[in-house]
Amino acid sequence: MKTVLIVEDDPINARVFSKILSKRGGLGVKHTENVEEVIKIAKAKEADIILMDVSLAHSVYEGRGVDGIKITQLLKGNPETASLPIILVTAHAMEGDRENFLKQSGADEYISKPVVDHQEFVEKIMSLLPKD
Repeated sequence: MKTVLIVEDDPINARVFSKILSKRGGLGVKHTENVEEVIKIAKAKEADIILMDVSLAHSVYEGRGVDGIKITQLLKGNPETASLPIILVTAHAMEGDRENFLKQSGADEYISKPVVDHQEFVEKIMSLLPKD
């Protein structure tokens, strides 16, 4: 079973994403906003894809507050975790944000919140999952 790591600071969003992904996608789900844990899971290959919230209010790494863009840069900049697909998820859906966030972070895809079309959401994630 493929596993999605949800990095999200809103417990309601995390629960909604978990339900959609496990029920509709048949995927395993992990959730954390702890940056060290995200990196540990990524390095240990315990997740096949990451859903990364852009605005993380409580995430700290090496004593500094970090957002999803910064965490994505850390993961994409490390040869051990660079190939792990990362999808940014954000409520910041203004004109140009998508391109800007993808370019800045090195993420593979972008989904804006709220997620309205659950099937499309699952399909986008499935399409980026590594094939066995």
